This record gives sequence, structure tokens and C-alpha cells, in this order.
Amino acid sequence: MNPAAAAHPRVTKAWADTGYRTKAIDHGARLGIDVEAVRRDPGVKGFKVIPRRWVVERTFGWLMHHRRLARDYETHPHRSEAMIHVAMIDLMSRRLTGEATPN
Repeated sequence: MNPAAAAHPRVTKAWADTGYRTKAIDHGARLGIDVEAVRRDPGVKGFKVIPRRWVVERTFGWLMHHRRLARDYETHPHRSEAMIHVAMIDLMSRRLTGEATPN
């Protein structure tokens, strides 16, 4: 079993970009996860917010407020993961206390 699926058995739904559609759907099916490809409306020109995809883009924007995550400074994946945890803890603590995010 995949370590992510073992660690998070309650995950039953995931969204994927259309570029990863085939691999993500196949992999999700093996793990028992319903994977939905987020598609862009072909009739719309220019920028259009795609609801599920915007969640990911917004999260990346929040993470980029932390200097060490703006570039790939870390040499080991576990250090990058730790910095992401620190960044999200900082974000949540600022939301709970009502403090402004430093620019």
C-alpha cells in the first residue's frame, strides 16, 4: 500500500490537472481514491478562475511568503517538508491571532 494512503485512509477524493489525468486517475483507482480531472472551459479566452485549481495556486502563493520556500534552498525533501509545515503553522497562527502578514 502507498505510504500516503496508509497514513491518510480518510482521503477519498482528489483533483488533478488535466495534464496528469491518466496517471493520476489510474493511481487513484489503485488506492481507492476518486480522482477528478479539473478541466478548463475551452470557450473562455484569457484568465478564468478554475475553482479547485485555484486552491492549489493560492496555497503556493501563501507558501512563497516564506523566503526559504521561494527558491529550492533545501537539499533534502524532509527539510522542504518541514519548512512547509512551519509556513502553514505561521499562516494558521496569524489567522487565529488576527496579526497581519509581513510584506
